[in-house]
Amino acid sequence: MNITDIFKSGKPSISFEFFPPKSDAASKRLFDTISHLMPLKPRYVSVTYGADGSTRHLTHDLVVRIRKETDLTVVPHLTCVGESKDQIYEMLECYDKAGIKNIMALRGDPPRDEEKFTPVPDGFEHAVDLVAFIRGNFPKMGIGVAGFPEGHPECPNRLKEMEYLKRKVDAGADYICTQLFFDNRDFYDFRERCQLSGIDIPIVAGIMPVTSRKNIERMADLALGARYPAKLLKAVERAGDDDKAVERVGIHWATEQVMDLMDNGVCGVHFFTLNRSEAAVQIYRSLGIKDSDSFHKQV
Repeated sequence: MNITDIFKSGKPSISFEFFPPKSDAASKRLFDTISHLMPLKPRYVSVTYGADGSTRHLTHDLVVRIRKETDLTVVPHLTCVGESKDQIYEMLECYDKAGIKNIMALRGDPPRDEEKFTPVPDGFEHAVDLVAFIRGNFPKMGIGVAGFPEGHPECPNRLKEMEYLKRKVDAGADYICTQLFFDNRDFYDFRERCQLSGIDIPIVAGIMPVTSRKNIERMADLALGARYPAKLLKAVERAGDDDKAVERVGIHWATEQVMDLMDNGVCGVHFFTLNRSEAAVQIYRSLGIKDSDSFHKQV
């Protein structure tokens, strides 16, 4: 299914993100996670690409396997890192032939040993170029791009940030999925700035529940400096060294975020699962729903 059809329903979508496993054991664990999440009836799932493009083939293999073995709509990430235009075209063609009709188009982060992103010869320098390339060569593909409620880490000028995002929309992006955030006010401010910039495509909120103290540190690294509200940090401190208690705090916080987002007309919520199902399942239970369909009947 093209992701644009998912958003046409007017009901908020709920979706999950996975990263490609690097071993047979990790692959089995991931498909166990997917089997636990499928009864929740997510509208789609996405698969990341690796910060430096290192998981190119792993991403492709996982995406194709999900497509073949489940009835899930899958959205693979694709970045500009380490890829020429011909290589990107080849990957897109493989996805298209496999019946995969959606892409999350990102510039991507530079390799760990490089401070600044540098495109390969005959590659793309910016995500907007990748979006335009996909739209020009695969016009029926659904295309997602990233948004940053707390501000893009490489663009301190928030006015320029919105200008660049608008260019991606004008180039053919169909929806925006945001980086994770813990204060919904950041999301609402971002959504309003999009409206002021003439951006009127669906904006999906990215949510990653805290599951441990180590998880907090990891999320800060992944999000390039996510802001943790003091109220959340105080609750985590009260949990002490008990990771189960920290997880309960994180799930409660994420549940409150989702409830508030739904009450305020969010187009969708995208859970960054870290390839685990427990937090998402608990959030559904806390919301009092068994799956996405039953939630839609309530909103």
